[in-house]
This record gives sequence, C-alpha cells and structure tokens, in this order.
Amino acid sequence: MSMTVKYKCANCGRIIDAKELEILPGIRCPYCGAKILYKVRPPKIRRVKAI
Repeated sequence: MSMTVKYKCANCGRIIDAKELEILPGIRCPYCGAKILYKVRPPKIRRVKAI
C-alpha cells in the first residue's frame, strides 16, 4: 500500500499530487500559480495513551 503525497493550495484550495508538481519548475500550484502549498495529512487517527 503506497500513499502518494498530496498538497493543498492555499489560494485556490485544490488538492494536488506530488507528481503534478513535477510539471512546473519550483514549487507552485499548476492551476493558479500560488507558491504556498500545505501538505495534507493522511486520514489515519493515532491514539496515544496518556499516563
């Protein structure tokens, strides 16, 4: 099971795969050109027992 890294654009809000970022030079949204991207966390919930 391989998880692909996904990013969310801070400007337009689209979810982008890491493979789509390889199209343009540098780190930019391929749709709007914004430079701020957030890494989307996987939907895995971790529970830690508090002592």
